[in-house]
Amino acid sequence: MSAGSFLRTAFTTKLYVTVLVAIVLGAALGFVAPGVGAALQPVGTGFIELIQMLIAPVVLCTIVTGIASAGELTSVGRIGVKALVYFEVLTTIALIVGLVVMDLFDPGSGIHADPAALHLSGTAQQYAQTGESQHWYDFLVNIIPDTVVSAFTGGNVLQVLLVSILFAIAVKALGERGAPVIRGIERIGEVVFGIVKLVMYLAPVGAFAAMAYTTGKFGASTLASLGGVVLLFWGTGIVFCLVVFGAVARLCGIRILKLYRYFKDELLITLGTANYEVVMPQLMRKLEHLGCPKRIVGLVVPSGYAFNGDGVCLYLGFASLYIAQAFDVNLTIWQQVGLLAVFMITSKGSAGVAGAGFVILAATLSTTGVVPVAGIMLVLGIDRFLSTMRGLVSLCGQMLGSIVVSRWEGVFDRDRARRVLDGHEPVPATVAVN
Repeated sequence: MSAGSFLRTAFTTKLYVTVLVAIVLGAALGFVAPGVGAALQPVGTGFIELIQMLIAPVVLCTIVTGIASAGELTSVGRIGVKALVYFEVLTTIALIVGLVVMDLFDPGSGIHADPAALHLSGTAQQYAQTGESQHWYDFLVNIIPDTVVSAFTGGNVLQVLLVSILFAIAVKALGERGAPVIRGIERIGEVVFGIVKLVMYLAPVGAFAAMAYTTGKFGASTLASLGGVVLLFWGTGIVFCLVVFGAVARLCGIRILKLYRYFKDELLITLGTANYEVVMPQLMRKLEHLGCPKRIVGLVVPSGYAFNGDGVCLYLGFASLYIAQAFDVNLTIWQQVGLLAVFMITSKGSAGVAGAGFVILAATLSTTGVVPVAGIMLVLGIDRFLSTMRGLVSLCGQMLGSIVVSRWEGVFDRDRARRVLDGHEPVPATVAVN
């Protein structure tokens, strides 16, 4: 194999191998030369921002073309309701699992932290201030952008979703007169996905830099001091992805491990960057190839990034009880149920909020008043490691969302999905990064 063929393969059909190698090398660099690793933050951040700048046009193009092919508009509302039911059930299960795991293992006992000795500072103080100003109805109010243009510049997926749906319905209502608009948006969508394909060539570089920064900045000392908590959360996340999502996949007639193998590129990129939004365009294309109708993928995936924070909810149950245990606050079962109820509402306001997990945690703790909000300082140092698993769990939930709704609608091509997952239907060039 020539050097050129090797490089083309490494950044196309074998991209997942290249990303995995990049992650390992980045982690090694961060441990060996922490200063150099930490200095690579702009490179990793730059890759994430390159993809994030494309999310708004991807959502617009996909939703418009999806609704245009959806038939009657009533089916759009039905699909949306079914997606929200799925999101709510899975996020509630994630919250319960986080609470149960912490009750069983009790990792915060023995710390005996003093609330008076902890003072919010730096990033944690900013998160707490943002959290204290949050209300349960914020996600309803914030879904309305100041202007149509600001919806596409503010980074709030909910606002992009609202404008895209309204635009799609208006075009659909034009009938034949709207057909040229739909065809034009389809062509624009092809161009946008072409840009995504170009940017994805940089995925190994972005994963390398992001992992080098993480290990270089937070390093072995942080992991050693709270390593048990990190390992417990990662173990919980892995079991959740295998058992809970595995059960959902079986109900849809597919095997979860084969699904994860199919999305291995997206999983590894999320592992390296700790950001699962960067794989949204590829996720949508591969779900369509798997057998989910475009009209369902175009609505479920973007709304899932706003409402389906399985990883965030798992983290919320986990972190809140860890802080309570560290402060020797013994929460009764009814107090935990109360926390669960508040989290079910506040977690829906995470879209477009920086440090969403921390903001929601601070908002809920300050609302309930049972656990000192200053306790978020106890998990600030390891949040970068926890956020990686948060992203992976949420991504796995995103993979299944469109499949579940398609199955619920009776339009999921299960036979095709099985052929694709077994490797009998190779991913074409328009879907793969090549």
